[in-house]
Amino acid sequence: MTLQQFFDRVGERPDWVLIYFTLLPLMALLANLLGKNEGHLSPWNYFYAFLIYLACIPGIFAVALNVYLFLFERRSIFDFNIYTQILPFFAMLLTLWLIRRNVISFDYIPGFQKLSGLVLMIFAVISLMWIVDRTRIVVFSYLKFEYVLVIFAVLLVLLLWGWRKLFN
Repeated sequence: MTLQQFFDRVGERPDWVLIYFTLLPLMALLANLLGKNEGHLSPWNYFYAFLIYLACIPGIFAVALNVYLFLFERRSIFDFNIYTQILPFFAMLLTLWLIRRNVISFDYIPGFQKLSGLVLMIFAVISLMWIVDRTRIVVFSYLKFEYVLVIFAVLLVLLLWGWRKLFN
């Protein structure tokens, strides 16, 4: 099954996607009501971490996919699928907003820094790919593809290291 076939199948029966992305903010709202002003304490912060991962992984994927389709495929914004490309992003924002209302800081949520690192890495890779795409560099080389991957990985590590040095 390809990604396009998966999106087509979800588009045919969007009820499960709607239920999933409706339950996430509702569970965050319920947790806000039950654990008022205790979101940074032990049982609630792990539950919030669970909710954040359930909301952010599809949301981050949807944003990365939208950026890719918009920048590289040059697809119109009117062609975006509401259930798989727009709804995950807004459900992620709403869930994070509801959780933030009960948590002092996202630093108290275990693993939240890993998600911000994932977003940074995706942003760096897409930016690097966009720069390479826009410069129209064509290389004729006898270099093996494995070496090209190693060079790309080294450049990515250097980019991330420089980003951390810049903001720490």
